[in-house]
Amino acid sequence: MSAVRRMLTTLVMLAGFTAAAQTQVPPSGSPQPRPPVDPQVRTLRVEGTGEVKAQPDEAFIDVAVETSAPNAKAAGEENAKRMEKVLAALTGAGIAKRDLQTRNYNVYPEYTPSPPQGGEPKLKGYRVSNLVSVHVTDLSKVGALLDKALAAGANRVDSVRFGLSREDAVQGEALRQAVARARRSADVLAASLNVKLGAVLDASTVTEAPRLYPATFAMDMAESRAAPTTPIQPEEQTVQAKVTLIFAIQ
Repeated sequence: MSAVRRMLTTLVMLAGFTAAAQTQVPPSGSPQPRPPVDPQVRTLRVEGTGEVKAQPDEAFIDVAVETSAPNAKAAGEENAKRMEKVLAALTGAGIAKRDLQTRNYNVYPEYTPSPPQGGEPKLKGYRVSNLVSVHVTDLSKVGALLDKALAAGANRVDSVRFGLSREDAVQGEALRQAVARARRSADVLAASLNVKLGAVLDASTVTEAPRLYPATFAMDMAESRAAPTTPIQPEEQTVQAKVTLIFAIQ
């Protein structure tokens, strides 16, 4: 057999193997890719956005106790005593234990500043930080709970974050608005182009979860025991959705 015929035979065999590989059926249970829209079909592509504003119905307060001592054991013991008082004050104000969660606990050394003439900084003690997140469903109590936590021994307020417990329902409404606006846009375009819309060939969406709005507090204001309850005004939550629809043109 000549070299040319052997080369042709090899190419035919490779082509057969390639065709067989391309026609293999994927195993059952594997995700099937969505078939692309037929490029021969005339289509009309539109986008729509929806936005829903809702009042938050829950809050998350992050309060912490920080203590320092010459050694880690003393700093930890003092921190535990103060945090017990803070937790007791919060549960006494009506917060269930399941709504109290430790988010962070740190023990780290503290050193003196480096001497101007050089040399190593000296260990001066240890600092312990214990941060607890408080889940609040009655937003009218947020300010009073902050005051109680600070009065009981908390010496740091990291943030107050507001959220929506009914987030799915709000996202669904934003998506319905987006679809309705996209369809209205399609109707206007079809009328302007003097064509008739067919079925929806493809739909995709992006939904943005509501942002948690933080509020930070200055300690000099929060520690004023004679001051009235700390005022807290929750901000509206905004949920957005975007949808893309592809219609066939009849």
